[in-house]
Amino acid sequence: MSFRKTFKLICGFAGGSAVLVFAANAAESRGYLGERRGEGLASRWSRLTVLHAAQPAAWTTVTPIPSGHSWDFNWDKREPSTLSNGRKKESVTEDPSSEQDNSKPKATRHIFLIRHSQYNLSGSSDKDRILTPLGREQADLTGQRLAALGLKYDVLIHSSMARATETAHIISKHLPGVELVSCDLLREGAPIEPVPAVTHWKPDAVYHEDGARIEAAFRRYIHRADPKQKEDSYEIIVCHANVIRYFVCRALQFPPEGWLRMGLHNGSITWLTIRPSGRVGLRTMGDAGFMPPITQTLSSGVCEVLFSGDISVRWFNSKLK
Repeated sequence: MSFRKTFKLICGFAGGSAVLVFAANAAESRGYLGERRGEGLASRWSRLTVLHAAQPAAWTTVTPIPSGHSWDFNWDKREPSTLSNGRKKESVTEDPSSEQDNSKPKATRHIFLIRHSQYNLSGSSDKDRILTPLGREQADLTGQRLAALGLKYDVLIHSSMARATETAHIISKHLPGVELVSCDLLREGAPIEPVPAVTHWKPDAVYHEDGARIEAAFRRYIHRADPKQKEDSYEIIVCHANVIRYFVCRALQFPPEGWLRMGLHNGSITWLTIRPSGRVGLRTMGDAGFMPPITQTLSSGVCEVLFSGDISVRWFNSKLK
């Protein structure tokens, strides 16, 4: 078989990658790669290795391996089939399929998790940890953003801590008619010991104390719609970074101990959607792009990290006014 026929046959069976390798070998054997007199086999092999390395990796080596954890559709204990099992029928003529259909949620819940704005870190008690002037500006910008979305909000729930309460009240000025509700369960705390462990941050309360309360808040507010709910709902929850990060991990069925690996801007918006089927989606996480860069902050101990293109750190005095 001639060289030309062999070349065409490989093109038909192996595709471009095999052709390139075959052509490289043929060129090498005929001296087309520029072999110099006295050049050894090792040098020729080095040039050929470069050509081989340029080829794409085999598909079998890049296929991601599934974690093995399937989605739990009954994560909120509201899956219709589990709710109807064991219920006593009111009449012998009741249709089982009709009963299950009536217990199925039909609406989607949209939950906006808002982190409180920048506050006075040097306050000795919660009542002293009020918003800074910049924090009030951030809350105002967040309220403008939520209003600009043009959605019909059902309720505005907020943590009972001073910084979250003040943030919620500023936001509510842009959302007239939306009910304000305070909740102690949403107070800041340490939901679960983070992994990897950290040594520079130690929570005031024991993990199992705060964790039980924050988990109770998750179960109260993060779940699919009630079957009686006919239309999609839009709810706002103003609380704290640790609470929001834990909620996101739990709702997406990620390991909850990974909550500390995420950062959130002050006044940022995290948008969760919960479908009637129990599927959960994360539309935005810590969105603060609606704020001018100079107003974006991340509370971090005694400093505030400001983002203005590249990252810079501004150190404030012990009292933020």
